[in-house]
Amino acid sequence: MCALKMHADEVEIDAPLVQHLIARQFPDWAGLPVERLESAGTENAMFRLGCDLVVRLPRHPGAVDSIEHEQRWLSLLGPRLPVAVPEPLGRGGADEGFPWPWSVYGWLDGRNPAVDALEAPETLAKELAGFIRALRGVDAANGPSHYRAVPLAARDTDTRAALARLTQEVDTEAVTTLWEKAMRVPEHAGPPVWAHADLSPGNVLVTEGRLSAVIDFGCTGVGDPAVDLIVAWNLLPAHVRDTFREAVGADDAEWARGRGWALSISLIQLPYYRETNPVLAANSRHVIREILAEHSGRRA
Repeated sequence: MCALKMHADEVEIDAPLVQHLIARQFPDWAGLPVERLESAGTENAMFRLGCDLVVRLPRHPGAVDSIEHEQRWLSLLGPRLPVAVPEPLGRGGADEGFPWPWSVYGWLDGRNPAVDALEAPETLAKELAGFIRALRGVDAANGPSHYRAVPLAARDTDTRAALARLTQEVDTEAVTTLWEKAMRVPEHAGPPVWAHADLSPGNVLVTEGRLSAVIDFGCTGVGDPAVDLIVAWNLLPAHVRDTFREAVGADDAEWARGRGWALSISLIQLPYYRETNPVLAANSRHVIREILAEHSGRRA
């Protein structure tokens, strides 16, 4: 999966390159086996290094800033969160064969949860809510903004453009109605707070059904926390969404903005990654179906 090119400006990254970079910049780890990891991630290539390490390299220029971003902010956030997050152990630099910075992290055990086959969905819903609440509780003073901190209306052009490419795949009339309804929801009126901003199944790790880690903090920052509610539709089944909402403490407006974010992200992702990232495209279809079913149920 992750070996496929998803962006026109991606560079070639393979295990021999990673071995070369490690040998030149981290000789203590030279000789450790390098294995490419399957991933639905779109921004970085991931390689396991030995048993205890993982190497993360940006796939294209637009992902470069996230390397420094994680290196800076994970040390602040990690100790304040109830589950494991990536621990930066090394910062690599541009070198022969690779033009950008990259990172080495400690390995985190666990697996991505299978949507529609969660072992303990209600428990996971409460644990995800606990992670979000803990993240929101971290002092946001001087925290960075993130690209998903904008009002939903700022995504209107891109969302409608994506919808126009999906006329053969979704009920565009129903989805347009839902999107326009989301844009009429009042904006976040409180102070900006921390949000992970990319809580997708691929960034959640579970062990025996329990939340064990959250990864990929590349776009984490402060703003409207509603964006973290997307996990209610991209991962959690309908029958535990109320449990999740109550545990998070989302009011009607925040919940509606979260649903709008889930819809917009999925509509934009689906045509872009339809051929190059089947896992992400499938999850986007899942989100759209879930939101449409939820809407139909309320109308009924």
